[in-house]
Amino acid sequence: MTHLKKFGLLLALSLAGSGLGASAQVVAAGTAEPDQPTDALVPPTSASDFTASQLDDVLAGSWRSEANRARDAWRHPKATLQFFGIQPDQTVIEITPGGGWYAELLAPLLHDNGHYIAAEQAPSTDSEARTDDSKLRRKFAADPAHFGNAAIVSFDPKKPVFGAPASADLVLTFRNVHNWVMADTAPAMFKAFYAVLRPGGVLGVVDHRAADGATLAAVKSSGYLPTAAVIKLATDAGFKLDERSEINANPADDHGHPKGVWTLPPTLALGDTDRAKYQAIGESDRMTLRFVKPAAATH
Repeated sequence: MTHLKKFGLLLALSLAGSGLGASAQVVAAGTAEPDQPTDALVPPTSASDFTASQLDDVLAGSWRSEANRARDAWRHPKATLQFFGIQPDQTVIEITPGGGWYAELLAPLLHDNGHYIAAEQAPSTDSEARTDDSKLRRKFAADPAHFGNAAIVSFDPKKPVFGAPASADLVLTFRNVHNWVMADTAPAMFKAFYAVLRPGGVLGVVDHRAADGATLAAVKSSGYLPTAAVIKLATDAGFKLDERSEINANPADDHGHPKGVWTLPPTLALGDTDRAKYQAIGESDRMTLRFVKPAAATH
């Protein structure tokens, strides 16, 4: 039985027990004992509560590795996905999911009633893309119970298309915009996000945040980006900034590292040099931005 079916059944039983059902309860002759005990389980009080419960389930999933679980403290997946307004019946496209850290959560969450689509850069265009595509396909094939309904689409980063126009409810991208900025493909990517989202749909962006006052030219090769530069990419494509969050902020990150963001975990590009220092800082300071495609789309 799916989560939503269970939710519907619990709701029906609760309504019946409270006398709010469509028909009166049938009770045994000579008794006033209801079919449902008064201490019966009740369903979540709202759709957001129900989604929170499902997020807890996938976060605790046995299919997740210990290494991935350990990063929850830095990536804040539950709060981040709730901020982006995810629902288990949505069509969600994750852009360049890499090895599938978020796919391990999103695909099972959407398995029964929604649709998870991983958009991977065409394997023929880049060696890292070939590795990521292969890794993700192996992950999905090895566990059809959780990933059997997930899909993978390939795109050309210079002329990206992620699906039929207005076919997605939510587009998500985690720590990728800096790569597109360095490759000069970011404007095309954001325009493609806009095209695939339905009017009213949401674009969720998490990326490494540069220090206040930093210019794009100064930090472009470091992996960090000025928040204003990312907002401009989105608004130039037609999006409206809906809200920003400090969910993924890290005040301990001073943004000035020898090898940029890759100095910090999980990459630790300096190897054993100052390893304890960078592990103590933790993962990078990150912006978390929610954009909306206007209901009356203008592009």
